[in-house]
Amino acid sequence: MAEPLELKKTLNLPKTDFAMKASLPLNEPKQLEAWHSGNIYERILETRKGKPLFVLHDGPPYPTGEIHLGTGLNKILKDLVVKTKSMAGHYAPYVPGWDCHGLPIETQVEKELGGKGKVPPAEFRKMCRQFALRYVEQHKKDFKRLGIFGRWNDPYLTMSHEYEATIAGAFLDFMEKGYVYRGRKPVYWCLYDSTALAEAEVEYEDHTSPSIWVKFAVVGGGKGDAARIANDISAVIWTTTPWTLPHNRALAFHPDFQYAVVDTEKGTLLLAADRVAALQAECGIKEAKVRATFKGRDFEGMKFQHPFLPLQVPGILADYVTLDQGSGIVHTAPGHGADDFNSGQKYGLEVYAPLDDKGVYLEGLPEYKGKDVFTANPIIVKLLADRGALLGHHDYKHSYPHCWRCHNPVIFRATEQWFIKMDQAAHGKQKTLRAESLEEIHGVKWFPAWGEDRMYEMIEKRPDWCVSRQRFWGVPIIVFYCDGCGKRLEDFTALRNVVKWFEREGADAWYQHTPEELLPAGTKCSCGHSNWRKENDILDVWFDSGSSNLSVLKGAEWPADVYLEGPDQYRGWFHSSLLVATGIRDAAPYRGVVTHGWTLDEQGRPMSKSLRNALYPIEICEKWGADLLRLWVGSVEYQADVKMSERVMTQLSEAYRKIRNTFRFALGNLSDFNPSRDALSNEHLEEIDRWMLDRTAELVKKCREWYANYEFHRVYHAIHDFCVVDLSSFYFDVLKDRLYTKAAKSKSRRSAQTAVWKITGALVRLAAPILVFTAEEIWKFLPKAHSEPDSVHMSLFPEAKALASGIERSAAEKWERLAQVRAAVLVALEQARAAKTIGGGLEAKVYLHAGAELTGLQKLLEERQSGLPALFIVSQVVVDARASEGSVASEVLPGLSIKIERADGKKCDRCWNYSRHVGESARYPAVCERCTEALAEIESDGSANVAVT
Repeated sequence: MAEPLELKKTLNLPKTDFAMKASLPLNEPKQLEAWHSGNIYERILETRKGKPLFVLHDGPPYPTGEIHLGTGLNKILKDLVVKTKSMAGHYAPYVPGWDCHGLPIETQVEKELGGKGKVPPAEFRKMCRQFALRYVEQHKKDFKRLGIFGRWNDPYLTMSHEYEATIAGAFLDFMEKGYVYRGRKPVYWCLYDSTALAEAEVEYEDHTSPSIWVKFAVVGGGKGDAARIANDISAVIWTTTPWTLPHNRALAFHPDFQYAVVDTEKGTLLLAADRVAALQAECGIKEAKVRATFKGRDFEGMKFQHPFLPLQVPGILADYVTLDQGSGIVHTAPGHGADDFNSGQKYGLEVYAPLDDKGVYLEGLPEYKGKDVFTANPIIVKLLADRGALLGHHDYKHSYPHCWRCHNPVIFRATEQWFIKMDQAAHGKQKTLRAESLEEIHGVKWFPAWGEDRMYEMIEKRPDWCVSRQRFWGVPIIVFYCDGCGKRLEDFTALRNVVKWFEREGADAWYQHTPEELLPAGTKCSCGHSNWRKENDILDVWFDSGSSNLSVLKGAEWPADVYLEGPDQYRGWFHSSLLVATGIRDAAPYRGVVTHGWTLDEQGRPMSKSLRNALYPIEICEKWGADLLRLWVGSVEYQADVKMSERVMTQLSEAYRKIRNTFRFALGNLSDFNPSRDALSNEHLEEIDRWMLDRTAELVKKCREWYANYEFHRVYHAIHDFCVVDLSSFYFDVLKDRLYTKAAKSKSRRSAQTAVWKITGALVRLAAPILVFTAEEIWKFLPKAHSEPDSVHMSLFPEAKALASGIERSAAEKWERLAQVRAAVLVALEQARAAKTIGGGLEAKVYLHAGAELTGLQKLLEERQSGLPALFIVSQVVVDARASEGSVASEVLPGLSIKIERADGKKCDRCWNYSRHVGESARYPAVCERCTEALAEIESDGSANVAVT
């Protein structure tokens, strides 16, 4: 007879090369190289051919400088969307893009040149192109480092020939449809960069302005009783832009407000009755006696003397006048404000704004002529004081518009610009661009839902779109003027010839060829002349990026299924894309819009270099790894502002470690498992294994629903909790005895392995979109069926129905109750350890009794008594008919009585359980009856040493 087996070698201890320590910063680049050499993105798309199409259209960032955390958040979220849709069975291409034109690039190139105007326009454009390309390549490298799959070898660039031709063609479409006009209107103007700005190019920052209260003397006029007021009265206005006063052309009253004539020590004054107290507080007026009151509408047509110019200005009516600040009478300069301009159009007022591109007065009194507007502010304040028109003056800190690139304060300035009409219907159509766009908003699904109202409000209230810029790096506005009569060329067939030049040479053709070369030969004006000059302005960069859907999305890809960007894009890319698409194709370019919040530091402050609180994605990758950054993105409720700090990353690294160790345990216990050979069908699985498969199926169902709704944080927390609580702390803990001590090929152990294999396969696929590197690593070590691909990212999400074992609901409910009992027993065991009654759980004998209030539990415990030691990981369990003497009522599960004693018998040398039967086997005298049975099975099938350490 053969010698007895060495006990240690009969145990199936875990064995795996899947490392406990991830070393992500070291190992992730190796995986990136493997993906690159293996064309992972192309292979995924090949695998999904013929599947339903899903398109996330990438909003193009500017290729300037290092990617920051907000950009990393944005790109990882997009990658999560694309990967989840791909694994859900969609053909989901991802084409990254870059917005290469505009002020951000120009500003950087001008810095490198040491100023503006250093080189000719054509050379400057070449330098901008080279600068953009340099950072596009750097960004590509950085984005790929984050584990983002995409068409990196062929991204879309707004400066490509094809794209620039699309932009130019789109502008001509707008023009041919009758939307485009050239007009003189106030627009945001950057004095530093000498260009008009869109609303999306303006940011609000703190600024200190002079707050002044100014008198305009009544000359006469008005309606009703107001027409008879004395001319010793002065209307009071309040402004924080003294520099606009030389261009004042009216005073605006609200028609329904009550206005009072008030006698004060500073003269008799006219202002809104509800603002008298504010006037006194701001201007130090002690006495204010109301002489008479009038309705605002009575002052329409009344004349007022300008405080320092030989000019009388009228009273006008306007609904935008409020009582929140000031006097209730609004100083109106039609050349310097949208409301002012509209009122000016209504009343036929002069749009007067004689400033040059640097904000210098070209006309006016000697005191301020030749000065820029901000320099002129104190000069004009002094001028008012000298003329006796200044009632009050103090510094006023408020939020003021600044240029998004140079961060200098901007002004509203009336200039000749190109506009797209919001309230104009295209030729042959009934609805205006605004009306059509507002309709389209309701057909889009918004995540979060408030996005719909926000976009609606933006479109509803926006002015006409100023699409011209006074710069060089962009797509020129394709307009020609006759040298003979100055008329604009309106032959759109001829104009579209320029688009063909752009297709061949890009927009640089505009600067490298004469009009006669760009236009078809013989193109003549109606006046007979054939010489033309080109428009100097370029298009707004938001028109460029808003045209991306026209250039990038081909055929069935349009409209995109989803756009995903930050909250600023409601006035940026979401906004311009909607207008361009609606204007050209009469529909929104997206079916869904997802918005994420801003990235903040631990104190809730925006991250910035100046605050020294910025964290950069590449720094995070070097210290913690890209998967940890992705885990952070997947863990936060990204639709609100999200916080990031080293402490957050440290906490996440601990969560990651627990998830990794859960997978490592599973892989270690599958080292001898071949699915095609060893997997059992559901009907042959033990009940607890079937129950856990059903629990996993429930998790799969929920996670897939959350993924479909872009609720990634729910997926992360569910996976984390399932790994830590359901598996590591419960199921895997319970399985250890069965996995380690049963015969390797026993049905009981194969049942456990089958469940572990299925659960692990489901979990790794659920986690793959978030933990792209770790999931791929796990996949390499996971035993796979023959049909499984060699990359987890080519696989599909698990199907809940296929995973479920079909356990009856009544059986599942019993296991849920037993799990509650286990939780109560574990607390009692811990208390017994603390009291030195036992050293460890296997030294314990547990007495249980369930009271009548726990309906049916006593019967369940009696039925399952033989399996309870394994469930509790103790040596013995006794279910008493009544509570044993010395039992303690459980606080975890009221109604359950528990008593812990030391286990009976001796300790088994193999499984460490205590048993009265240790020593009964002559061949293996140091083991218990369970191990004796297992050893006999091992000897009969020769499976010893299958899983040695």
